[in-house]
Amino acid sequence: MLEVTLFSVLNGVLYGMLLFLLASGLTLIFSMMGVLNFAHASFYMLGAYLGFELSRHLNFWVALATVPLGVGLVGALIEQYGLRTVHRLGHVPELLFTFGLSFVIEEAVAMVWGRLPVDYRVPPLLDFTAFSLFTTNYPAFRLFMLVISMLLFMVLLLVLNRTRIGLVIRASLTHADMVSMLGHDVPRVFMLVFGAGCSLAALAGVIAGPIMVTSPSMAEQLGPLLFVIIVVGGLGSLQGAFLASLLVGLLQTFAVAMNFSLSDVLARLGIGVPTITAARELATATIAQVAPSVPYLLLVLVLLFRPAGLMGKRA
Repeated sequence: MLEVTLFSVLNGVLYGMLLFLLASGLTLIFSMMGVLNFAHASFYMLGAYLGFELSRHLNFWVALATVPLGVGLVGALIEQYGLRTVHRLGHVPELLFTFGLSFVIEEAVAMVWGRLPVDYRVPPLLDFTAFSLFTTNYPAFRLFMLVISMLLFMVLLLVLNRTRIGLVIRASLTHADMVSMLGHDVPRVFMLVFGAGCSLAALAGVIAGPIMVTSPSMAEQLGPLLFVIIVVGGLGSLQGAFLASLLVGLLQTFAVAMNFSLSDVLARLGIGVPTITAARELATATIAQVAPSVPYLLLVLVLLFRPAGLMGKRA
């Protein structure tokens, strides 16, 4: 039991930090522009595929250094020549634009790499066991992912809270007109933040691709979870996104590890399983089987008892 708990905590924190890399960019974009970017997870998928391609022809480290920059540049261009144009027309055209963009990226990826998963492998330099605990080996690449995610989180906090660039960005979130009057190019700040958010998503794709399934469906599998995180954390709250990412990562990881059902609990209490077919099926389903729905159950509970989110502010 102790072994399962320790490794569930490690894997939950790792998964949560990867989710935060994605949710942080989406949170900043929403805070500055009021846009829920439906294509955000598609940049994560694009990063994974480009990382796979560069790893195959060059090496993983070249992909790690160049893919986030390239995808960030693409995101900045999309904001400047696409999203900025429809921004004047209101929120519905923005949502439709990003929604359509997600399909364009998915179909482009499928045309180039096909619809089957690709063989994205762990780099040889990190393909070993970092440590052994009880009877389980913990891969070095997972530890590398955890360290990179934590370092980027700290760098992001330092940039936003301790630098002039971060001051301008945070001021643009709430007082864009005043920042513009002080001589700063607010549209360029928006473009850079949008590009940086896409870059973070691509970085998550590069480092997560070798241990997660890299396929054209990876964006649609992860996309809804990102919106759960930013709503649970509080719309526009970076600290809330961090807390919600860790919470979702830990809850989902522990749920997958729990192989018991409601009927097992009822049996220990001396209560019989319901005879109604639907109730019986629900009672005999293990927690691991319903683990994918746990984040959405958390979303429902947060909206019921704290509609503004864990660290959001009431309007």
